[in-house]
Amino acid sequence: MVLVREHWRHKPVSSLFQNQAFTIAHADDGKFEGKGLRPFFEYRDLGISAATKGDFGAHVIRAVPGMESPAAWHSHDLDFQMVYVTKGWVVFEYEGTGEHVLREGSCVLQPPGIKHREVRHSDDLELIEIIAPADFATKDETAS
Repeated sequence: MVLVREHWRHKPVSSLFQNQAFTIAHADDGKFEGKGLRPFFEYRDLGISAATKGDFGAHVIRAVPGMESPAAWHSHDLDFQMVYVTKGWVVFEYEGTGEHVLREGSCVLQPPGIKHREVRHSDDLELIEIIAPADFATKDETAS
């Protein structure tokens, strides 16, 4: 064990973290901002994009009370998108699978390019979204 620890101490930091930085995001330090993909949501960046040089992104999303979704169909050009609901509920509709109610503790993996829309949500909705890459294009779609 000591040999491993000593070996670890002498490695350059860049090779230890494989081109990623160590980061921690605390709720009391984070700020929600209105700038994001959807105006009816606020976003709190968790620092993952900066730590991974844009390879991954993660943020907490919460509903802006009183604002509703226009339920517009769209898709994203990304490799990975996972949503985990921490509070409230949201209804998503996915092409080919219909509407799904996600509530506290629900998790969905949205495959790359799947056409979907956010139909409605509770005013207290809060969720975590993890994506790769951090920056991606969103395309307006029509359901087939």
